[in-house]
Amino acid sequence: MRRRSYLPFTAAMVAALVVCSIPAEAQQRTVNFYNWSNYMAPGVLEDFTRETGIKVVYDTFDANETLETRLLAGKSGYDVVVPTGYFLQRQITAKVFTRLDKSKLPNLANAWPVVTDRLANYDPGNSYGANYMWGTTGIGFNVKQAQKLLGPDAKIDSWDIVFKPEHLAKFRECGIHMLDSADDILPAALGYLGLDPNSTKAADLDKAADLVSKIRPYVRKFHSSEYLGAMASGEICFVVGWSGDIMQARSRAAEARNGIEIGYTIPKEGAQMFFDNLAIPADAKNLAEAYELINYLYRPDVAAKNSDFLSYANGNLASQKLIDPKILNDKNIYPDEATIRKLFVITARDPATQRVINRLWTKVKTGR
Repeated sequence: MRRRSYLPFTAAMVAALVVCSIPAEAQQRTVNFYNWSNYMAPGVLEDFTRETGIKVVYDTFDANETLETRLLAGKSGYDVVVPTGYFLQRQITAKVFTRLDKSKLPNLANAWPVVTDRLANYDPGNSYGANYMWGTTGIGFNVKQAQKLLGPDAKIDSWDIVFKPEHLAKFRECGIHMLDSADDILPAALGYLGLDPNSTKAADLDKAADLVSKIRPYVRKFHSSEYLGAMASGEICFVVGWSGDIMQARSRAAEARNGIEIGYTIPKEGAQMFFDNLAIPADAKNLAEAYELINYLYRPDVAAKNSDFLSYANGNLASQKLIDPKILNDKNIYPDEATIRKLFVITARDPATQRVINRLWTKVKTGR
């Protein structure tokens, strides 16, 4: 009896010694993930680690330019990143991404054709990116403050409220933020002026920059993430921002029960539709783990959990059966067909035009 019990015990001891002799890094599979700030539902990455054993090293950014600088410099250290469509487009040209092996991504069968068809403008054949979330660039506002300043029956549904100084000035005292993103604000200004939002003509870009410069004195801050918390707390009352972030601010205010009601509108003249996409850098070190993470995020239940928390639409059609009806039926998150027809997409500019845009944007923000 002792011998029979001794043999399994010895085997267990040997196994334990073998495990202990393996370097810690060999025992722990890892994936390095670089995503936008405030862009993942709590628990999702922890659940991924529990199911797969893969540790997620998670970092965040709040501007496409930050991500692009890391990617173009090479050796970014990341295995999965989340560029917006037009940045994805020019980064594909710069050969910074790995072409997706879709045999390793069976959950891409859940992709929504409405999204993949538009995303193909940036990534023909959807070869390098899988849509994570998509949304619009529009207007967020404190409902009570807007009624106080504009009257109880006032309707915010037009870019007039932003680009006519006499209208925007009314919100100056209660606080205005605007995205620190030339690729969001200048196209909106171009469209408002009746010009092509994708125009590369110097005269058109000058007109758009001049329009924004006229409202610059009323803007408290240009920033692409701080407005979420500032809207939720009542620190500011007006923002030109991203749909999901403004919806998240609305949810935070409701949870805090602070009496702040936040509205969002897609202006009737049209607005930008943007796509944030999962992609694998060409120099990714943990390729197998990157595929596992992307495939996991494309599971319908996981995509639905993210949309419910983030208040962003996603590119996963199958997830719509699982999304909270309050999210799915909100036309500011999942716009109807008539609204979608008014939405435009931004394509990548040539380097010379982008340099002009960057200079104009700096001039707008600094007032010089």
